[in-house]
Amino acid sequence: MKADNSPARGMRDLLPADVATRDHVLHAITSTYRTFGYQRIETPALEDINRLQGGQGGENEKLIYQVLRRGLPETTEADAPIRDLVDLGLRFDLTVPLTRFYGNNHATLPTPFRSLQVGPVWRAERPQKGRYRQFYQCDIDMIGEPSVLAEAELIEATTAALAAVGLHDITVRLSDRRFLSALATDAGLPEESWDRFFITLDKLDKIGWDGVRAELADMGLPTTAITAALDKISNLREVPAEKLADALTTAVPSLADTVVDDLAATTASLDRLAQQRSLRWEFDPTLVRGMGYYTGQIFEITHPEMSSSVAGGGRYDKLIGHSLGKDVPACGFSIGFERIVGLLSDEIARNATAVLAESDISVADALAVARDLRSQDRVVEVVRRSGKLGAPLKRLQTAGFASFVSVSNESGTLMIGDKRSI
Repeated sequence: MKADNSPARGMRDLLPADVATRDHVLHAITSTYRTFGYQRIETPALEDINRLQGGQGGENEKLIYQVLRRGLPETTEADAPIRDLVDLGLRFDLTVPLTRFYGNNHATLPTPFRSLQVGPVWRAERPQKGRYRQFYQCDIDMIGEPSVLAEAELIEATTAALAAVGLHDITVRLSDRRFLSALATDAGLPEESWDRFFITLDKLDKIGWDGVRAELADMGLPTTAITAALDKISNLREVPAEKLADALTTAVPSLADTVVDDLAATTASLDRLAQQRSLRWEFDPTLVRGMGYYTGQIFEITHPEMSSSVAGGGRYDKLIGHSLGKDVPACGFSIGFERIVGLLSDEIARNATAVLAESDISVADALAVARDLRSQDRVVEVVRRSGKLGAPLKRLQTAGFASFVSVSNESGTLMIGDKRSI
């Protein structure tokens, strides 16, 4: 029987051209983030299952790859609870591990701490185009800053990183979990229904207003409360920036002045940024984001060529307290790395040079020629030449080489040709 060497469903092997594109994107993003002072850290792929299933990961907690405890017997009782068999899980995002990291290391970290993380995460969801069970995330977080300096800087840094990659025609969508809670209160929705209300509202772009109304009605929520909440949300869509504060205060009387002031500060920063960079912004009252740990402003970035966001994040002031025992203000932004790579359809040129060495050229001579070329900051590979020149050049061009140098031995003399384009 032939062995199955394919990767697990929803996971991929990546060819050199794929990795070159990913390296280009990753370098552009991380280089930009470093200019804002974000420092790269690393956290393990595996986390304690109790932390991963702590109730803050929203729907993603249902998609955790769970790892069996070490030392289990070959067989277990048929009715053994899963929790008794599992102690670890693969991380489903980079935020939950970051909060544990900060709790363990905060005494040696600056305040505020600007964190940069890049790495794979895993979710056991149904594979489809653009969605994989293993994928990369690229996160920045600011921990210890209570003001909207954090929100404004995270947005500016991320839009700068996307511009460095080559994405310019973007829209920043902004909302606030405190606004959503006040809206639900004023509409008469019982507090125990808020999480389900937010999750359903988050589906608006997929199921439409009628679908949202139907799902909320199926929960047994009062019709008057549903109508009041959705009407308020509908009336706040596409409100001009200069009228946003008044519109929020009128639509949601219980909304605290501090929330309005914070949103005004962030939008003022976005207005200034939009004068210098190709971007738009909008207040979107339907924006929810699925994670249960958000406590304040939330935001996403969209691009016209993608049906879903290319980046998203928000404030999560209560999450670090689960590790540290006291709340610490925190805010983060995550770039959809895989989605951005998918938008860049053109392969990144390697701009490599091949040293074409004849069969009578010694290994030492061939490597010495390549060494000299590398000293000029070139990517150089030694390739043994056989036969006519046409076939090797075609193979080199397919492999991404841009130029070559021919090395031969004539009458005992090493002959090195000029660098020529392929």
